[in-house]
Amino acid sequence: MGTSDSKEKIIYLMNQYKNLVFSVCLKMTGDYFTAEDITQETFISAYSHLEDFDGRDEKAWICRIASNKCIDYLRSAKMREVASTDESIEASIEAGRDGPLETYIAKDVEKRFVDSCNELDEPYRTAAVGHFIRGKTAKEISLEKGIPLKTMQSHIYRAREMLKKKIRKEELLT
Repeated sequence: MGTSDSKEKIIYLMNQYKNLVFSVCLKMTGDYFTAEDITQETFISAYSHLEDFDGRDEKAWICRIASNKCIDYLRSAKMREVASTDESIEASIEAGRDGPLETYIAKDVEKRFVDSCNELDEPYRTAAVGHFIRGKTAKEISLEKGIPLKTMQSHIYRAREMLKKKIRKEELLT
């Protein structure tokens, strides 16, 4: 597979599976921003391993990469500092499975995040809703709203920082 074929294939995979991969990562990690980072890592890894992919069941293949990335994250030294025992890590990994409680928790996390985006003042609300909830690129939102691309990128960056602070503050209060 040539470089141009690889680029086309990864763009296709991203367009086809970015929301699915993100929801897998969100469910497994329980953290929106971590899920966003791992989603990006998943597609970077998929791109670098396209040569090894046999071409069968790309959905399962990309989800397996995402799951493995999440498990690596959950087992990382950073998580070990937070978790007191390996059982806690295993419990976090188990939480990624589709049980009623986990589904409820994932929906609750997603709802709280959507609410947080909608509570931002303009122009950051538009940037957050468009980018984080609807999955649009900065370019797509800038064209849609008639705003310069650099301005929209700045709004998305600032919205992300505001959301991080807001969510961390809420986590401290609960």
